[in-house]
Amino acid sequence: MQEHSDLMRGLGRTIAFVPTMGFLHEGHLSLIRKGRELGDNLIVSIFVNPAQFSPGEDFESYPRNLDRDFELAQKEGADVIFIPDGKELYPRNFQTYIELEKLPNHLCGISRPTFLKGVATVVTKLFNLVKPHIAVFGEKDYQQLIVIRRMVRDLNFEINIVGVPTLREPDGLAMSSRNSYLTPEQRINALCIYKSLKKAQELLEGGVNDAASIINAASGLIKSNEGTNIDYISICDPETLADMETINRPALMALAVKMGETRLIDNMILNPE
Repeated sequence: MQEHSDLMRGLGRTIAFVPTMGFLHEGHLSLIRKGRELGDNLIVSIFVNPAQFSPGEDFESYPRNLDRDFELAQKEGADVIFIPDGKELYPRNFQTYIELEKLPNHLCGISRPTFLKGVATVVTKLFNLVKPHIAVFGEKDYQQLIVIRRMVRDLNFEINIVGVPTLREPDGLAMSSRNSYLTPEQRINALCIYKSLKKAQELLEGGVNDAASIINAASGLIKSNEGTNIDYISICDPETLADMETINRPALMALAVKMGETRLIDNMILNPE
């Protein structure tokens, strides 16, 4: 991988990189298209990263379909599909991890304490292997995106991090590989997640700018659907993720909700303007 990237750089070509965990859907493909637009040489990686899964999470059962992924990535114009081996990325006695001090202390970092350390570590390793000029990530995983942006600034990576807006199903559900876990009934009930975000924006436009009131309304909407279990609902600063009490400027509303055993996340920028 490094030899290929060195060759591309030597030829003066811009390398765009899209890291994924595979089981590609239209959301991933929108990232790949953005990478194709921005770079001369497009590299897509597929790797289900064990370091970001806590014990008891769905690492073993995480959906995988390499043949289909390969076909889809090729069709969207990937020049290289990089499928690293887990034993090479994390060899025996591996002990070096990347950990941020503040950003992981919010949102998913609270209930998934190893998640963001695992993300930061594998992305660092992939950056060192792929040597991209540009890397593309989805805004659906908002906390992950700003953790990577912060890490790139702090560690002086010369990489432009590009965020791509969340792609949704026609009914509003954010696209996710984990949607495949949902039963037909859960799939219908999962729409309450997006509806709660829309409700929050409507309340804000109606003059309600108290974050607690909006969170309570969103919580009530979600809990009215059978089989839902709220991990968190947060209204926070889009850069620091610190909680906001009053929405007097653009704020991130982010939430994680379990539908049965399936944990889904979503977010939206609430704008008082």
